[in-house]
Amino acid sequence: MPQRRSHVAPSAAQTELAAALAALRESLDAPAEFPAEVLAEAEASAAAVPDLDLRDIPFATLDPVGSRDLDQAFHLERTGDGYTVRYAIADVPAFVTPGGAVDLEARRRGQTLYAADGRIPLHPPVLSEDRASLLPDVDRPALVWTFALDAEGAVSDSRLERALIRSRAQLDYVSTQQAIDRGEEGPASLLPEIGALRIEQERLRGGASLNLPDEEVIRNADGSYDIERASPLPVEEWNAQLSLMTGMAAASLMIDASVGILRTMPRPDAAAFDAFRHQTEALGRPWTTGDYGEYLRGLDRTDPLALPVLQAAASLFRGAGYVTFDGEAPEDAIQAAIAAPYAHATAPLRRLVDRWVLAICLAVSTGREVPRWVRESLDQLPALMQESAQRSSRLNSATVNCVEAALLTPLLGTEIEATVIELRGDRASVQIAEPAVTSTTQVPPGAKPGDVVRLRVIRADIARGEVEFAI
Repeated sequence: MPQRRSHVAPSAAQTELAAALAALRESLDAPAEFPAEVLAEAEASAAAVPDLDLRDIPFATLDPVGSRDLDQAFHLERTGDGYTVRYAIADVPAFVTPGGAVDLEARRRGQTLYAADGRIPLHPPVLSEDRASLLPDVDRPALVWTFALDAEGAVSDSRLERALIRSRAQLDYVSTQQAIDRGEEGPASLLPEIGALRIEQERLRGGASLNLPDEEVIRNADGSYDIERASPLPVEEWNAQLSLMTGMAAASLMIDASVGILRTMPRPDAAAFDAFRHQTEALGRPWTTGDYGEYLRGLDRTDPLALPVLQAAASLFRGAGYVTFDGEAPEDAIQAAIAAPYAHATAPLRRLVDRWVLAICLAVSTGREVPRWVRESLDQLPALMQESAQRSSRLNSATVNCVEAALLTPLLGTEIEATVIELRGDRASVQIAEPAVTSTTQVPPGAKPGDVVRLRVIRADIARGEVEFAI
């Protein structure tokens, strides 16, 4: 699925859009600024220098271009007929005092929010974009996972240590993909090989990845807005496998120690599978053999009907949540899409729960007691994360809705073509090709998923993020 970008040029519509986005942020009670006492504590924070020195290891980071909040750095090498993967995570627990001003403010925020007109960070920038971030060419404390992989990419051994590291390169997805495609040597040269093996391990477990196209609202320097949709690059999927491997290792450690917090998701029931199977048949891309993960991996992403299939498959990836335990591990500890126990452990600069997971895993790995502050606050995390996830979801969906209304404003009264993605009662989810807008409308007579229909744009309310069509 190629990248597509639609543009809201500077105009009266763009001015109205800017006002709508500002009002949206205010309505969510998500201030970008931090209280003075939080900033003061962050400025004064300092992490002890770890005893283990791994600065001779040439770590590299891989993120969207321009990122400053760098949570992970990797180092990949071949070892015999297998591999050694080192995955360093920003040591946020070393900088945040439990019960302090930064900690309490982070609990209130839950996660970094990404708005069209700027980020709303979880931690003050002095930590998230400077002292705790794994920026290149500076010494940083980190929590380093070391994995031994066999020739098939399966983990044969792993350990977690607190260490001092020094990243050598800040890579971005696009240029790294281009370098790999050219066959150039670099820090990510082994990533396609290891990533492909880990994807095969996912298949063998019965796991599934949805990998819907990313949808991002971008604010340009001239005040205009773009909405961009693009499928993840292969390098993003390979890199994600390192994070998944780490999350599974963290879950295993916590289950063995009988204390922790897992990210779980139930397996879809028979009714959900039947509904999805019928939708694939209606789209002319029937799922007839193998499990749903294998079917989704085999989709041709250049096929125009791949997006409707993926949109329909989203119904199989629902019900994710957090489960805490201190004593006996939960009976149902599986994250169904991953097909293994899993924990969020690789983004502590941007997600609250990861700090707890890392603190538990480090204690278990070093044979120490799990910190008291972790045990005392563990049960609070699911509610904190659910609240922040709902805030993030509202922000993301409302932002896209407002921008899509702005995109359609110049087309009021005109006819456009749209592909029917899904039918729900008397409503249809439709994908408009240009501008790139996903919306809902009344079901055109006789329409079925995959059909191309003609619609007339009759209303576009930017402030409310609402659009309306006539058949």
